[in-house]
Amino acid sequence: MTTNPLLPLRDKINQLDQKLIEIIAERRQVSSEVIQAKIAANIPLRDLARERSLIKALIEQGKQYHLDDLLIRRLYQIIIEDSVLLQQKFLQEKLNQGALSSAKIAFLGPKGSYSHSAARRYAIAHFDQLTESSCNTFKDIFEKVELQVVDYGILPIENSSSGSINEVYDLLQKTNLHIIGELSLPIDHCVLAIPNVKLEQIDTIYSHPQPFQQCSNFLENYPHWKIVYCDSTSSAMETVAKLNQPNIAAMGNKDGGELYGLQVLEHNFANQKENITRFIVLAREPIEVSDQIPAKTTILMKTGQQAGALVDALSVLRNHNIVMTKLESRPIHGTPWEEMFYIDLQGNIHDYEMQIALKELAAITLYTKVLGCYPSDSITAIM
Repeated sequence: MTTNPLLPLRDKINQLDQKLIEIIAERRQVSSEVIQAKIAANIPLRDLARERSLIKALIEQGKQYHLDDLLIRRLYQIIIEDSVLLQQKFLQEKLNQGALSSAKIAFLGPKGSYSHSAARRYAIAHFDQLTESSCNTFKDIFEKVELQVVDYGILPIENSSSGSINEVYDLLQKTNLHIIGELSLPIDHCVLAIPNVKLEQIDTIYSHPQPFQQCSNFLENYPHWKIVYCDSTSSAMETVAKLNQPNIAAMGNKDGGELYGLQVLEHNFANQKENITRFIVLAREPIEVSDQIPAKTTILMKTGQQAGALVDALSVLRNHNIVMTKLESRPIHGTPWEEMFYIDLQGNIHDYEMQIALKELAAITLYTKVLGCYPSDSITAIM
């Protein structure tokens, strides 16, 4: 019997991979020590100049080993982002004493949905244990948090492809809950089927209407496929798993596919390659955000109907050098032709300029409310 010549090479790669994991873990531990030093010296979390210098030096070092510049840049952007988020978590836990080590989180849809994936990813970054609570509607999520059935609710607020989730914005008008976090989740639609099936065997595909819309260009390559609409990607995956037939597939996400024992036949085929959904996290009480980390403040505002009212309000932000990252308008139910404005601002609610700006807005608007101040999920890329 001939011995596979790849086996010793694979063993060597496995040993090197194990060393890489150990080194990454050791680097992560040092990052934990760095943040303690930053707290003691009141040094900001990010030092972009130092990060750029580090990347440049590593690229030069990599040339000695014929390593590609892009490989090193991407690798260390991921490592530095992980370090930043780790330090951010440490700061927030220190500032918000009594934070929960375990949490109940409500999300939309059954297990396997994108909202379920978002809830899990948020929990991994913030809690030791997670109790999952699936909901049928966005309203159910709000009510479960308000009634103390769960600790947090996670909801999609906008998608880079399909835009804002209007129903969530409308519900924010009526609640006393607070936004205490955000999470950006890349959406990678996959064709999922039972094991040992090939793409050319598929003639029927199940999914929610939205993935079909976002992947219409891909579907044009398979005009013979029968499309079956489901109320969620989760139910589509569950159906395919239960039917257990080699000619059917679901369009959903990889995490959900693993839950239902499905394999990925194809992925990354959406019409827009950068397909990202931003989620917000709601809680009954607000949180404090360290002034050493990037923060966002979301406000709800109603202006008068006189000419230039909105421009006057936005001028207040400009005059105080406050950057607006999102402006969304929604009608006020029961009050025709009047609107509420939702504004995301870069900055901490306790910053001096932010405090002055909010006071000025309150004086010239009919209504202004802070929906939440929370750590920004956007990690600045190192160029």
